[in-house]
Amino acid sequence: MDLLLPHLGLIFWTLLSFLIVFYILKKFAWKQIIDGLNERESNIANSIASAEKVKAEMAKLKSENESLLQSAREERAAMLKEAKEIKDKMINDAKEDAKVQATKIINDANDSIQQQKMAALTDIKNQVGKMVVEVSEKILRRELSDKAQQEIYISQLANDIKLN
Repeated sequence: MDLLLPHLGLIFWTLLSFLIVFYILKKFAWKQIIDGLNERESNIANSIASAEKVKAEMAKLKSENESLLQSAREERAAMLKEAKEIKDKMINDAKEDAKVQATKIINDANDSIQQQKMAALTDIKNQVGKMVVEVSEKILRRELSDKAQQEIYISQLANDIKLN
């Protein structure tokens, strides 16, 4: 047990050497150690502050990016809407042009039909007129004294004539 307990001389010399080392450290090194710790503490505080500033800037940039993205989406939607409106306008214009052309073609066809109809009627009138002249000529060539015979002959000629 004697080995476990320190002697009074050992305690004295240990305490004396501790006080000498403490005095030397206080006189020469303590100030540099405290300044180093203070400098390290201020560096850590500055790093935390700059990290907070960077974090705030990143949040600001993120919100700016989101607003830019939103405005790009809105611009894209506006462009798509405008393109759709232009497409619809072009389709409607094409439909209107087609209607106008179809109406013109129908009117031209109706005019052509009317002209052909008038030409056919004129031709029929001319043929009827020629037939009447021929029938009258034949009647006049054959002078019949009897009116009943004239009427029979005219009916006979009328039945013989075929309209083309």
